Amino acid sequence: MPPSSWRRSTVPDATPDRIRLTGLRVRGFHGVFEHERRDGQEFVVDAELEVSTTSAAATDDLADTIDYGALAERLAAVVEGEPVNLIETLVERLVTECLADARVAAATVTVHKPQAPIQRNFGDVAVTVRRTRP
Repeated sequence: MPPSSWRRSTVPDATPDRIRLTGLRVRGFHGVFEHERRDGQEFVVDAELEVSTTSAAATDDLADTIDYGALAERLAAVVEGEPVNLIETLVERLVTECLADARVAAATVTVHKPQAPIQRNFGDVAVTVRRTRP
């Protein structure tokens, strides 16, 4: 129980609540090269959802928030699904999936492609997009 001195603010908070899922590793077959489509590779997904957690905190009920296990499964299904050439296309599909839940006001998704076909040593290749509900 929070201390009685804690009061729930009646002033809207300018900073939205956030639910983050980071480091979701999924094998996909995306890329412009034939060997990427044939052999596949690991993609790493980070998703951040802007959503009010007020109801969930009050009720302590999973139904009142985003089930991050279900979110992980939906995002994995996108990565495992129909191949695309560009991770820009893949990340757009993923952020659209995040916004499919009407409670999500905005979503930021990053797709990392750690085995990108680059002939130099590199740490990471990633594309990040943020979309808001219209």
